[in-house]
This record gives sequence, structure tokens and C-alpha cells, in this order.
Amino acid sequence: MQNGELGNMGQRRTFLDKRIANQIETRRRKSRQKDAERDRRETAMLKILKNGELPYTPGVMSWLSVKLGKKAAKITQNDVSALVK
Repeated sequence: MQNGELGNMGQRRTFLDKRIANQIETRRRKSRQKDAERDRRETAMLKILKNGELPYTPGVMSWLSVKLGKKAAKITQNDVSALVK
């Protein structure tokens, strides 16, 4: 071991701890923003679904696929009607 190695380890640990604390705080802050965005998106998608019928745009079909747990090609109008109700 060289003389300076032990001194640097403490400094690296301090930077690591600061980075971890920053990541935790950022995750907390962004999760609130993402929750609001998910709610806004769900409202917008339901509005689109109420006003139209298959086939929808790829963005809507992707959202439907996640919500229904089905591949987009397997989604029927009955599935969409059940979700909207």
C-alpha cells in the first residue's frame, strides 16, 4: 500500500454517499411527477377510447396492451368496451 491510498478511500466514499443520497432524493421527487403524468395519460387515453373504435394509433394500442395484458393484435372492441366502463 502506498501512503495516499487510505486517504483517498475516504474521499471516494464521501462522493459515493453523496451520489447515493442524491439518487434517492431524485427518485422520490420524480416519482411524484411520474404519478401525475400517469394519471394525466390514463385520462387522455380513456377519452380517446370513448370517442373512437379499433384500430387506434400505435401509442393507444401500446397502452391498451399493457392495461389488458394482451398483445395489441389480440385486442378486440369488446375488450376496449369493458375497460372503458
